[in-house]
Formats: sequence, structure tokens, C-alpha cells
Amino acid sequence: MDEALEVVDVLADSGFEGIVTWALRLLGLVVLLAGLGMWLFTEAGLLVLPALLILGGLVLLAAPSVLLVLAEFA
Repeated sequence: MDEALEVVDVLADSGFEGIVTWALRLLGLVVLLAGLGMWLFTEAGLLVLPALLILGGLVLLAAPSVLLVLAEFA
């Protein structure tokens, strides 16, 4: 976890924090939509892979904000 906070701190100092946070949010949105698409448009019901994709997409949507807050406190 310390390494991730260090990387976020370096990115914040270099001015690329906005680009990285929006890239992670966009990736999270794509993963979330892929999981929802697999769940809604297939007749298999809620399987493990769509559930993991949905959860992973939600984490990627929230992770940049949480990492930046933790980097400010560290």
C-alpha cells in the first residue's frame, strides 16, 4: 500500500494526477459496463465473472479518489 501511495504522490507532484484519475475512472466504467452487459444480455444468470467485473469496475471508479485522499494524509 505504501508503494501505491508513493506513486500517487509522485503523480500529484508532477501534475499528471488528473489524467491518471480520469483514465482509471474510464477503465472502471468500461469494466462495469462489460460486467453488466454479460449479466443482462446472457441467459446464464448471475455468474462469478460478471459479478467480479461489476465489483472491479466499482472499485476502479472509487479508487482514484481514495488514493488521493490517503496520499494527502500521508
